[in-house]
Amino acid sequence: MKLTDTHCHLDFDKFDTNRDAALARAWAAGLTRILIPGITLDSSRAAVKLAESHHGLFAAVGVHPNDVGTLQVDTFARLRELAKSQKVVAIGEIGLDYYWNSAPHAYQQKVLQEQLALAAELRWPVILHCREKGDAPHGACAEDLIEILEEWGNRLRVEKNPLVERPGVFHSFSGSRETAQRAIRLGFYLGVTGPVTFQKAVERQELVAALPLERLLIETDAPYLTPYSHRGRRNEPAFVVEIADKIAKLHTLSLEEVAAITSANAARLFSWGERD
Repeated sequence: MKLTDTHCHLDFDKFDTNRDAALARAWAAGLTRILIPGITLDSSRAAVKLAESHHGLFAAVGVHPNDVGTLQVDTFARLRELAKSQKVVAIGEIGLDYYWNSAPHAYQQKVLQEQLALAAELRWPVILHCREKGDAPHGACAEDLIEILEEWGNRLRVEKNPLVERPGVFHSFSGSRETAQRAIRLGFYLGVTGPVTFQKAVERQELVAALPLERLLIETDAPYLTPYSHRGRRNEPAFVVEIADKIAKLHTLSLEEVAAITSANAARLFSWGERD
């Protein structure tokens, strides 16, 4: 069985004391690839360094909407340089966040559009963050994000950019079924994280059960969003097995089938083939 964790903040200091042990547990659990997204320039630099030093690790570079205040004049130029690494496969974690309101919405949108332009230039898919005010299932954040992505997708088509066939993933998707359908129509994948395993997450489970498995990716978002059976502990890549098992039950498939399909989805999106 081969599993993939397509979103794990393995560079965060919560892993500093036992990062190698966490990786050993991940490989023992059947993981073959782990993607580490950046959230600032420094985090992106750390993600790339970590990916370059370990087999099976890959990185994304970008600035999170809650960290746009860290932007400097040369940030995007430096991200472009980092993206030259053979271990970089995406631009992210980027997007919009109307929950914390760490920056004005208009500025978040501007920074997102600049990073989408960088993704188009480099032909790397994007890892998208979208969080509504009050954690609502739908609202202005999703509407603004979809509108921006529709305009971006139209430009990709006009420019005949191959990225239009694999534009990216909505990380830790918790939105409405309508937003999911719109995202899928635009070619995006949807990331499924630990909350799908929660006993009271009935609506989320019903949504995941209704979505096409060929459009799902499995993510831990470690060290956050720990699956139900490990609640109270720091999340880590090995726990991706519990998420895959829950998806398997929701789709009436075996764990092995879900592992194979979602790993193939990740390989298609991130084009990492046989690279290590």
